[in-house]
Amino acid sequence: MRLSLASLMVAVSLALVLLSPRPGLMAPVVESDDHHFDLESYDLNSIVDWDNLEPNIYGDSYDYDDLEQEIEVATLAAEIHQLGSQPKVDHYEEKQIPPSSSPSAAPLDFKGSGLFGPETGLGMPTCLLCVCIGGSVYCDDTGLQEIPPLPKDTSHFYGRFNSIRHIKNTDFKNLSKLQSIDLTGNLISEMDEDVFRTLHQLHDLLLAENNLQALPELPITLKHIDLRKNRLMSRGILSGCFKDMSHLEFLYLSNNRLDYVPTSLPLSLRVLHLQSNNIQSLHEDTFCDSHDRHFIRRNLEDIRLDGNPLNINLFPQAYVCLPRIPVGNH
Repeated sequence: MRLSLASLMVAVSLALVLLSPRPGLMAPVVESDDHHFDLESYDLNSIVDWDNLEPNIYGDSYDYDDLEQEIEVATLAAEIHQLGSQPKVDHYEEKQIPPSSSPSAAPLDFKGSGLFGPETGLGMPTCLLCVCIGGSVYCDDTGLQEIPPLPKDTSHFYGRFNSIRHIKNTDFKNLSKLQSIDLTGNLISEMDEDVFRTLHQLHDLLLAENNLQALPELPITLKHIDLRKNRLMSRGILSGCFKDMSHLEFLYLSNNRLDYVPTSLPLSLRVLHLQSNNIQSLHEDTFCDSHDRHFIRRNLEDIRLDGNPLNINLFPQAYVCLPRIPVGNH
């Protein structure tokens, strides 16, 4: 039986409907091949065998059953059973354990033979008492009554505002790198004669606000000396004490008991503070050279003599070589 063209189109449309994807069961998108629907080459007079018609003659064959995920009922049941059989967490009341009392710190003994003994500075240095940063050791306001053992590489030592009374010749022994000592605000009244003798790199010596009446021999390497607010007397300073200090720039001697200006001051000196002493007169050679009228002390620009029983107008020859007139009573 021959079919008309209209009947053949209906049959093709029915086959496409059967092959179209159903909701919830989507097949992979496949690019269409135009040669399957080439109606120009289709034999309209051919007979269609409807009994043996294959539904997927116009496309690839897919097994839609492969897209369904198989669920193992027994496995799911076993997992649910395991979740339900988890042990219950018992809640216990937390017990407060009283803190154990820490033992009180033992006092540091610098005279004994232990860690802080007198040999510590010569052997193993320690910074358990002070703060050590690089070569600087900070022992400010720590209640010290004497200088503690210092590390051998100490370059700057700060022991301000303590209760140190005596500086011994062993306090800075073997500290060849020491450049500055600051013991401002202590009770120092005594220093051994050779306490600074081995400090060949010492630049700054700050001993303000102590009870010093005399000075030991000082290193000639000093650049900055601060002895304000002590009890220094002129007889307590060695003659020519500052003469060989070719690097000395700052000398602070205010608020002491000096009777005259120290002699033989180095040419490097820039600042000299002598206010609030007991200086009553000046000598021609105090700052200048009476044998050389062309001598000029160019660096010394800051001299303070106020607060002394001295009229600086009475001694013009004493400062004729200075770049500036000293500050004082006129």
